[in-house]
Amino acid sequence: MGRPYVFITRKLPDDIIAPIKDIAEVAMWPHDDIPVSRDVLINEAKKADALLTMVSDVIDQEVLKAGKSLKVVANMGVGFDNIDVPAATKYGIAVCNTPDVLTDTTADLTFALLLATARRIVEAAQFIKEGKWKSWSPFLLAGVDVHHKTIGIVGMGKIGQAVAKRAAGFDMNILYHNRSRNIEAEKQLGATYCSFQELLATADFVVCLTPLTNETRHMFNREAFRKMKQSAIFINASRGAVVDEQALYDALVSGEIAGAGLDVFEHEPIDASHPLLTLKNVVALPHIGSATGETRTKMMELASRNIIAVLQGKQPETLVNKEWNSR
Repeated sequence: MGRPYVFITRKLPDDIIAPIKDIAEVAMWPHDDIPVSRDVLINEAKKADALLTMVSDVIDQEVLKAGKSLKVVANMGVGFDNIDVPAATKYGIAVCNTPDVLTDTTADLTFALLLATARRIVEAAQFIKEGKWKSWSPFLLAGVDVHHKTIGIVGMGKIGQAVAKRAAGFDMNILYHNRSRNIEAEKQLGATYCSFQELLATADFVVCLTPLTNETRHMFNREAFRKMKQSAIFINASRGAVVDEQALYDALVSGEIAGAGLDVFEHEPIDASHPLLTLKNVVALPHIGSATGETRTKMMELASRNIIAVLQGKQPETLVNKEWNSR
């Protein structure tokens, strides 16, 4: 019997994938900054026992059905909305993600994005580089305070709790909304549970960290932005499709809210001509929530371990579709 075949959809360091090569034949898309083409992905799925994928790869029923020998899809990200999980379960394919190892790193970036938006840091850096700084001025690039303000976190999972911990260090009042109450967060962080509508109306900073589901798609719509304070700042570090981007643009232009910090967009990569990128009160980042060398390496290593475990008939560390165990 031949060795298993593994396809990796981005170019990863050889030392990271060496353990997979010890047990399987490995093929890898030769680019780290260009997504694998759809045709190549489907053709590779047809012969693969395992796929190591990125959150930008669409692993739908067509790909999964093509994978006649496919046993596992290991996604390099905590989110897995790019994968048709029910279809994978139907075909007996394990789906794995990389939670926990990126929690603090993503929380760091989320809070940094909040600070950058509130204090106009990107705008100020560009201002000085363009030679516009002529004199000290009392209200030159004046932003808003973060300390002692109210933060409203939508999605109080592990990353949400880590952001709340950082907010506590700024003496912020912490509100949160979740599908269910997180008693641990309330006890340890002093967070207060409230309805989505109450959070929108009360928070000075609304931070979206909810996963993308059918229920959360476009939950931040025209009505949601109208309920927020005019001085409020919106931060999104979850998934772009949670936000109706046209509604956000309109809210920012009309002054219904004061600003937005965005690490994710509905269609990525976002085009430079996108209307949101024309606004001075928007800080936009290219989906870098977990992007440190240390954390991305840990994510690659965890995805690799999940593949090895499944190919060796063992339980993967971070299984998404728990029903796979009862196949």
